[in-house]
Amino acid sequence: MNTTVVNTRQNPGCLLQILWFAFIGWWLGQLWIVIAWILMVSIVGIPLGVMMLNVLPRVIALRGETRQVSVTTRPDGTIVQRELPETQVNILVRAIYFIFVGWWLSAIWMEAAYALCLTIIGLPIGFLMFDLVPAVVSLKRT
Repeated sequence: MNTTVVNTRQNPGCLLQILWFAFIGWWLGQLWIVIAWILMVSIVGIPLGVMMLNVLPRVIALRGETRQVSVTTRPDGTIVQRELPETQVNILVRAIYFIFVGWWLSAIWMEAAYALCLTIIGLPIGFLMFDLVPAVVSLKRT
């Protein structure tokens, strides 16, 4: 049996992502960031704020989460696909990281990504940085 692990992402086409960002994502993304950070100022709003930041790549540019799929070819020639669960860092480590580093670093990170997205040349790097926001905020593996 031959097994291969593949990272997949369900995104719309590049043209649709760029059009979404050009007409909606650039202003909605900034508004989304502001609302998420207002929620994170209060203790009660932190879970919703973190959740909003975790879906920020979808809001900015319709980017989906990366999934790992195991593709196995059996000796009889059949192919079996199985989605692999993403193992996360211990929740206590993630909480401590968020309290001491994640909340302020992610604010700087998102504004830098937003600034890059406002330039034509920086757009791909900005989109990549937005994809990494969940990891920067709370060490979430996507």
